[in-house]
Amino acid sequence: MKMVSRTDIGKVRQVNEDRAAIYHQLNGLSLAIVADGMGGHQAGDIASQMAIDTIGAQLQSIHWGMSVESCKQILREAIEKANEEIYAFASDQEKYHGMGTTVVAIIASQELLIIGHIGDSRAYKLTGESIQQLTEDHSLVYELVKNGQLTMEEADHHPRRNWITRALGTEPSVEVDLYEYTWRPDDVILICSDGLSGLVDDADILRIVRETEQLEDAADALIQSALREGGDDNVTVLLFAHDQDSDGKRGDGN
Repeated sequence: MKMVSRTDIGKVRQVNEDRAAIYHQLNGLSLAIVADGMGGHQAGDIASQMAIDTIGAQLQSIHWGMSVESCKQILREAIEKANEEIYAFASDQEKYHGMGTTVVAIIASQELLIIGHIGDSRAYKLTGESIQQLTEDHSLVYELVKNGQLTMEEADHHPRRNWITRALGTEPSVEVDLYEYTWRPDDVILICSDGLSGLVDDADILRIVRETEQLEDAADALIQSALREGGDDNVTVLLFAHDQDSDGKRGDGN
């Protein structure tokens, strides 16, 4: 499996609070994680790094051959463990009170994706000429969309689009959304912070990835697109696909 990640501080922020991690071979499976921290200088980046480290450590016991339900359970428990550790750390030190992070963690086999999600970082599946958002944002504007008070286009430009309704580490316990999807050899999976999805339209994300032959170049191009659109947040991109030949090129989706 080919997996790459890129991150940039952006044009406005003083600290990059985004974190990403890739585990290429985890007992026959692969693991990809993106976390977007919040809480200001030295707090958000600590929260996102703790999330990455804890989830990665907790998932070392997964292996190819486990049932889907077992994988879901261990992923849920790993994210819940990260929540407990971040909350305890913040509770013990006043300057870190309220810190937290989003998280998207994907366990991938050759055919299946198991996703654990909290917050408004997103996972997408790019198939041929279509792009599908695999996660549902835990955000104020997404709740307004579900209630029929905003359209998706209005939500994308709403001044409070970054207000999230659920985060990792801000409360003693948290509800983890779990998803299960199939994927095919020509699919590309994208995980990103809202520094990308909040600035670059889905159609442009799809176009950039499909027009770029190498995953590394596609990740760089997505980062640059977010920066051209203002770069008002940290931006992190993680892409993965089936490694279809020895030089790392991927299929074109056709």
